[in-house]
Amino acid sequence: MQDLHELPKLRDSLSYLYVEHAILDKKQQAIEYVQQDGRTLIPIANLSVLMLGPGTSITHAAINTLARSGCTVLWTGEDATRFYAQGTGETRKGRRLLRQAELVSQPQMRQQVVINMYRHRFNYELPTTLNLNQIRGKEGVRVREAYAQASRDYGVPWHGRKYNRGSWGSTDPINRALSAANALLNGLCHAAIVSGGYSPGLGFIHTGKQLSFVYDVADLYKADITIPIAFAAVAESEEKVESRVRAACREKFKETKLLQRILPDIDDLLDLQETADTPTIEVDGDVDADPALPTEYWHRIEGKKGGQDGHHDT
Repeated sequence: MQDLHELPKLRDSLSYLYVEHAILDKKQQAIEYVQQDGRTLIPIANLSVLMLGPGTSITHAAINTLARSGCTVLWTGEDATRFYAQGTGETRKGRRLLRQAELVSQPQMRQQVVINMYRHRFNYELPTTLNLNQIRGKEGVRVREAYAQASRDYGVPWHGRKYNRGSWGSTDPINRALSAANALLNGLCHAAIVSGGYSPGLGFIHTGKQLSFVYDVADLYKADITIPIAFAAVAESEEKVESRVRAACREKFKETKLLQRILPDIDDLLDLQETADTPTIEVDGDVDADPALPTEYWHRIEGKKGGQDGHHDT
């Protein structure tokens, strides 16, 4: 069994790799990417998320190796513009998930997280007297202003955020560029969320989908990252806009060290702090090092905490 503590931290990983029309198989302790024009080894120990596009086949052995290396696998549509499914993340700890569930389940605490997110996005403190609808209204105004400002800065006409997923080619270039950039940002945020032990489905602003929290977190960075990238790409040329946006996103993610920022930002927004009362699920060892390690009962129900009688059966 591989000890996850021996693996690189998420913040030290590469951002992502998107592949399509290829076969991926295990080779020794690595993953080999096979196409007609050759074979390439993928450095999965330092890879955060692997996106598998159309025409991709992957073996059971390759998936096993990726999971052991803490690399999140996403199955996506062409050019990573749709999300279909995900693999597992790096951690088996439950502390972050418990905190997220606590906050999302209590209206007042949930509203405070929404206010924290708004402040993070726009560096603006909201009055505490606002309700959620008023907060969303102010957020909508700020987002429209961000698009309008980018349109002025780059000289790209802007007629609103609209596109038809069923007819990708009929969408105007700037909306295609934004969709491509946001898909990559969603994938990176999804990888960080799952790797850190949060739930992608427990959103605070968005709700009702298994990726609601992914959308919440990705929105934190759109005004600074994907919106300028998309408008700059279209200003340069309307040809091959999706591929140029992907390349620009990769460079921007690296330049801004986004992968290092996501989990600390979420922890700060959810006010996740280490205290003496912080619940823990590690008992006589580390669940990340041993996935079969038993954990405590909730002592408020069982009337006891820790010890041999406080573990579940395995």
